[in-house]
This record gives sequence, structure tokens and C-alpha cells, in this order.
Amino acid sequence: MPPTCIMGDGLPGPLLEMLGPDFEVLPWDDSPNSPALPRAEAIIAYGHPTVDGPLMDRAPQLKVISNHGVGVDHIDVAAANTRNIPVGNTPGCLDASTADLTMALILSVARNVLVGDRYARSPEFLHYDPAILIGQEVTGSTLGIVGMGRIGKQVARRAAGFEMQILYHNRNRDVEAETELDVQYRSFNELLAESDFVALNCPLTPETTGLIGAAQFELMKPSAILINMARGPVVETDALYDALSTGQIAAAGIDVTEPEPLPRGHRLLDLENLIITPHLGSASNRTRERMARMTVDNLIAGLRGEDLPYRVQRN
Repeated sequence: MPPTCIMGDGLPGPLLEMLGPDFEVLPWDDSPNSPALPRAEAIIAYGHPTVDGPLMDRAPQLKVISNHGVGVDHIDVAAANTRNIPVGNTPGCLDASTADLTMALILSVARNVLVGDRYARSPEFLHYDPAILIGQEVTGSTLGIVGMGRIGKQVARRAAGFEMQILYHNRNRDVEAETELDVQYRSFNELLAESDFVALNCPLTPETTGLIGAAQFELMKPSAILINMARGPVVETDALYDALSTGQIAAAGIDVTEPEPLPRGHRLLDLENLIITPHLGSASNRTRERMARMTVDNLIAGLRGEDLPYRVQRN
């Protein structure tokens, strides 16, 4: 019996090992005359390739789409549902690692870790000067979390260790989280105005696209720090540059950009008060191992015609 054909690109070694010899991995090819699509019985969406209805229609044998990650904004789930193609993702497994990096960016930006590292390596650092690189104290400051979902709650738990006052904004108020985590609900504008740090931990949806733009930066404190662990399009790129370059806000730490990656030479790359990481939210050893396992479990279940253990439900 020939191996099952799946289409995916750049799949990591551990995931390929889990698949084993029963699968033939076809290079990602979404071109009009793709030789891979007509053969593909499954797709592993690794690295956010666009999987839309027209692509699905050119894959007549397609039985399942297994996303390596939680966010599925690059997959047309509604189109898959109308074609009876289940879509799986990896919920829950990356909450802790993404929350860890949220706090890492808060601390790194507030305490000038990256700027300090460059200075410590430079020829200018010849003696200790206690007057330089005075950062913002994290302990006891106010953190506003936009998106009190699984990741947002993990961020709140970590922030409590820094004695932060924690505000949050959700589409729907979460009274249970308020009691459990000692967090306070605010309207979106109130949260922006009151927070020393604004952490974006929301999914990318039509409602959150462009959520932070010029008008929102105007509401924030001049000393505020923005952290984006959501998706790049949640923040308007030009507005972010303007806010950082004019001192409208103090600094930012972002794990995602729009576009991603930024073109080399983009003006954001020149800013000293911005830290950019290359989409590392889930990039920890244990998390990536769990993600690979969940991706393969969804894939195999879909090929067998069984219920996916982690199916995305979206109309």
C-alpha cells in the first residue's frame, strides 16, 4: 500500500519522525498547476500558509487540514466546513510558553535589556555609570491585558508574581476570572488610558484587525509600553512607528509584525525603543513537542474519518 500523501513545507524533524514511513510529505505548492494538490489527502499548515476554498477545490482527495498552531486566521475554516473537511489545531499546549514570552518582553523592554546588552559590548562602556539606562519598574505597575483567554489568564498569573495591578478587556466580561485571578474589567479605552503596559493576547479576527491605531496610541500614557503577542495586523504598522518615533508611547515589544517578516530596511527596524522577536511565542522545546503530537493526532484522525481530538469549530 503506497504511503499517504500530505502537503506541508519545512516540517520539523520531530514531527516527521512522528509521521514515520507511512506518509509521503509533498513540498508545499499552491500554484495553478501544482502536482502536489491533486495527490494530497491531508494538509499540515505549518508556518501560516494560506489555505482557502480555491486551494481546497484543487485538492479533490483532501480529507483533513491539520494546523501546527492555535491561530487559524490563515485557513478559511468556513470554506472547509462547507466541503466537509475538518480543520484541527493545537489549543492549550502553547499557553504557558506564550505567556512566558509576554513577560520576557515586558521585562526586556522596561529594563533596557537589549539596549543594555549592546552598550555593555560596545567600546563606550569603560566605567560603571549609575545614571544611565534608567528603566521602568515592573513590580507594582499596571498591566492591561487585551484578551483574557487561555493565554491572557496565564499572563495574569505571572504578572501577579510582580504585584502588578491587572486590568483586562474582553469582548465578554469574565466574572470568574475576576474572582480567581484578581483582575479588573475595563472598557477598551479605559484600559489603554490606565495601563503602564498593554499586552495584546487576543486572536486575529475581523474585529481585532487594526485594533491599535493612531487613535488608540493617543489614549495611552507617554510612559506606556505596548506588547504584541497576538498577530501583526492587530496593530497598524505605520501608527506604531509614529507612536514610537515621536515619543507618544515609551516603547514596545512585539513578537509579530505586519507584514511578517518586515522587509529588510523597514523603518521600524531602526528604532531603539522597540524589541522585535521573530514569532517565538510557542518556540520552547516542550511546547513544540506537544504541538507536533497534537498536529499528527489530528491528521491521523481525519484520515481515518474519525472525530479530530482538537477540531476548530467555526461557522
